[in-house]
Amino acid sequence: MEDGRETAAMREQARKDRQIGPEFISQNNKDRWCHTIDETPALENTDSDIGLCGWILVLFSILLTLLTLPLSIWMCIKIVKEYERAIIFRLGRILRGGAKGPGLFFILPCTDSFINVDMRTITFDIPPQEVLTKDSVTVSVDGVVYYRVQNATLAVANITNADAATRLLAQTTLRNVLGTKNLSEILSDREEIAHSMQSSLDDATDDWGIKVERVEIKDVKLPLQLQRAMAAEAEASREARAKVIAAEGEMNASRALKEASLVIAESPSALQLRYLQTLNTIAAEKNSTIIFPLPIDMMQSFLKR
Repeated sequence: MEDGRETAAMREQARKDRQIGPEFISQNNKDRWCHTIDETPALENTDSDIGLCGWILVLFSILLTLLTLPLSIWMCIKIVKEYERAIIFRLGRILRGGAKGPGLFFILPCTDSFINVDMRTITFDIPPQEVLTKDSVTVSVDGVVYYRVQNATLAVANITNADAATRLLAQTTLRNVLGTKNLSEILSDREEIAHSMQSSLDDATDDWGIKVERVEIKDVKLPLQLQRAMAAEAEASREARAKVIAAEGEMNASRALKEASLVIAESPSALQLRYLQTLNTIAAEKNSTIIFPLPIDMMQSFLKR
């Protein structure tokens, strides 16, 4: 049990050492870090591992450089920009200290080679992916990913092409995340989906020295038939709500008319006042219209005859 706990602690320390870079690894943790399961062989190599033949070649390269001065100095001096780091390989092994730069550094022309790594944030578009959602609807979704190289040594030593691998991983991650969502969740929970993708990509690219900073879902394209069906459904829903609102208005109006009729029945003079109010309204809007109110009592005598 104690061995298991010690192994877990060693793995966690190795993970932290990989994140901060080999140049910051303490001397006490370096030996323990090199024996964990998660060890990176390229980061363990130092100048002392090149062997006797390697040292002979290095000394010969130094001697040749000194003999050809000052012409050889132009081959030894290299400069990297502020946003770049240089990984130096001596006889195929990464030098102690990890990435060099920014600024000026020296190499041996015959035995050393180097690779420049861009440390700036890189942006790329995820091509539209045809995804089958959880409720069996086919949608086309695209997005954009922002990432940067956090550890140049891991980005060079642990993977062949970090940029291409991150792009392919982003496409597969988008498919996997959207496959567990319904259509309504995809349309409404874009922020949650982007956060889930960002966490998955960041965990997967940790061993590559890459930090995924942000993921955004750009557009969700639905099939034309589904768009028409959703539009018809929305239109029908709005029409139903409009009819319900109109019916409620008619019901309220009928109740108001019923109450008004009860008031008029209690006071017959109120009907005459209503006549006068109606005349006033018509006179204000249509002056050419003249209405003569004719009491019904006057017509009853003619109706009896």
